[in-house]
Amino acid sequence: MASLWDDLDDLVNKPSSFSAKDGERGTIKPKAHFDAGDDAEALKKAMEGIGTNEKTLIDILTRRTNAQRQLISEAYEATTGTALVDDLKGETGGDFEDLLVALATPPAVYDCHEVMRAMKGGGTVESVLIEIFASRSNEQIQALNEAYLTETEKMVTLDMKSEISGDFGDALLVLAKGQRDESTTVDTQKAKEDAKTLYEAGEKKWGTDESKFIEILCHRSIPQLRQTLVEYKNISGKTLQESIEGEMSGDLQELLVAIVKCVKSAPAYFAELLYHSMKGGGTDESTLNRVMVSRSEIDLLDIRAEFKKLYEYSLHSAIESDLSGEHGDALKLICGGDD
Repeated sequence: MASLWDDLDDLVNKPSSFSAKDGERGTIKPKAHFDAGDDAEALKKAMEGIGTNEKTLIDILTRRTNAQRQLISEAYEATTGTALVDDLKGETGGDFEDLLVALATPPAVYDCHEVMRAMKGGGTVESVLIEIFASRSNEQIQALNEAYLTETEKMVTLDMKSEISGDFGDALLVLAKGQRDESTTVDTQKAKEDAKTLYEAGEKKWGTDESKFIEILCHRSIPQLRQTLVEYKNISGKTLQESIEGEMSGDLQELLVAIVKCVKSAPAYFAELLYHSMKGGGTDESTLNRVMVSRSEIDLLDIRAEFKKLYEYSLHSAIESDLSGEHGDALKLICGGDD
């Protein structure tokens, strides 16, 4: 498994999901000859009376882009007087309901709800915060922040401060501001200096200076960090990921490794998450739903390709063998095909 993350050849020139234009590598494309009113009417019929026509819900919601689903939601509310998500919640249940609600929710609001859910109640689900803040672009994080402020009248960073602490908290709060450098030019000299700083803050000293790792990994641009990963391996002989795994533990290690993986290849990072969500005894449906929905218009085609490369079977077949019924059907349609 390590081989994927060790290979840094040509990393600097590979396309990155952070700069991908929406829609290009997604599995869900805008529906041609789209009519929001017709779709709203069909959804209304599917949920009227006794029993629900789940097939209609699946067919419509998995085959429209989020922008189109928002227009359907508006048309639906205009004709029925109730919000589409409320009716979906009333007519369906469990993980299938969660998936349909995710599809009907604007992406930034959905991210915002996932962050809220991760911080609710006793204990914080750190892995969800790590996944979202390590993998989203500045623009996505800023949109999440705005949605959070609208819904709670508080800053997400303020709420996070009371939930997380230490170096892990510091790093996550830097990411949650959505202010990563976005320059596309790479300064090789600076990458060499950063690599040396990281080497001296970790491998080379007794104990680790975590602040240097946070400073560099949470602020530098993606292209710049890719160059730094290459330079680091030249100095250390190890990959930066191996050094972080050897030097740190717990949530901070998990967060910094997630950043390094997303810098290298967000699709491979998500392919791994999907694999682990379905591996072994049970299924982690919430991770599965979140990744499939949130990447469906960004890079799910690339995630499928990485999944096949890593595990030698397709994402589609993994979903098929792991999930049944309507939930499985809907996820297979979002997946968009077998590789």
